[in-house]
Amino acid sequence: MKPLFLIILAPVLLLASCNLGSRPRMIGSPAPDFTVQDSDHTVSLHDLKGKPVVLNFWTSWCKPCIDEMPSLVQLQKRMGNRVTVLAVSWDEDDRAYHQFLQDYKVDLLTVRDGRAMSRTLYGSTGQPETFIIDASGKIRRKIVGATNWSDPLMIDYLKAL
Repeated sequence: MKPLFLIILAPVLLLASCNLGSRPRMIGSPAPDFTVQDSDHTVSLHDLKGKPVVLNFWTSWCKPCIDEMPSLVQLQKRMGNRVTVLAVSWDEDDRAYHQFLQDYKVDLLTVRDGRAMSRTLYGSTGQPETFIIDASGKIRRKIVGATNWSDPLMIDYLKAL
């Protein structure tokens, strides 16, 4: 009788445990503020408060970043002024950063943080890594790795923020 009980109970326990894991650090917390100045302009996160922000950390030499960037550009075009996509590069090389923007026709708010200070504030360890921040300035989601930002579920999620 015990083996049958375990066979029946095991899948239930497995499914239930999917929701028992820890949440990523900082979810529900205020987004750490930062100001980054590069050769083109200065960007402060607090200036973007009032609408959702898709904060993406990337580098020009990262293959998944290259794959993801077109959908971030499309997301910004599709969402218009309802969402701000802020793509923060932690490239040290200013020329590589600008070449990437030109080669991939990046038409959204970008800034180069060559010292990676903003990335460090968020505890980001890889790229691409994205934080979704709501209009009040709280972190709602963290996404590690490339994402298809054109996915209707993601669009609906951002519209609902």
